[in-house]
Amino acid sequence: GAHGGKHCSMISPAELLAQSYESTKKANVIGSSTACVALFDSVHHQLHFSNIGDSGIIVLRHIDSDVASALQRNRSTPRAERKSDLRIAFISQQQLKSFNHPFQMGWTGEEVVENNSSFKQASDSCTSSVHILRGDIIIMATDGLFDNVDIEDIAQIALDWEQKSGFIDGGGNNSRNKRWSLGNSLTNVSAKSIPQLADILCQRARDNSLDSTIDSPFALLAKENDIMWSGGMPDDCTVVAMHVVGRSSNVAL
Repeated sequence: GAHGGKHCSMISPAELLAQSYESTKKANVIGSSTACVALFDSVHHQLHFSNIGDSGIIVLRHIDSDVASALQRNRSTPRAERKSDLRIAFISQQQLKSFNHPFQMGWTGEEVVENNSSFKQASDSCTSSVHILRGDIIIMATDGLFDNVDIEDIAQIALDWEQKSGFIDGGGNNSRNKRWSLGNSLTNVSAKSIPQLADILCQRARDNSLDSTIDSPFALLAKENDIMWSGGMPDDCTVVAMHVVGRSSNVAL
């Protein structure tokens, strides 16, 4: 669009990855890393992202089970007993060479031409866009979260956060929609409390990673790959949480 009489273009996540990689090469920084870059387009309500490796993005959404698709429907709990319809609306794809061996962007001081290398270019990233709705919760995280906290548990933690923060009350989605219709998005409350959700998820990941008695997501996958593993997977963990609430019609709200 136009801004100050000039056309403003938006850099894509893949372009950002490519430029960052070139800057790393130019500075001759030796090393490698997985990468997950996302950009929220508030005009078109799209989340654009590029991912290389085993970090990822999930989108949580309140989905009415009466109209949800089979993949999104809660089939384990009878409708009358369901306390929430907060479901997984989207999960990004990981890029792995083999189990626990993610592809990465890296620089060794010279170009790697080996076809079987673990190093990938920005052009090899899993790049996509997701339509985002008001009320969505977006979680970006490294594998330290997903290896130690089940997706359904992440959704439950997010629901607990919503209820504690007052975004969802006893009236459920109908009550929330009525609040929105009155122009109250609880924008400031969201901005202040969303870091707490990231903190809670990080802490749960750490606690589970040090628990030798649980079957973590990592342990279950390891056993599927004929690797004997029990408990969590100690690892670094980074979580970025976002809450799409819309713009309040009253800045004081």
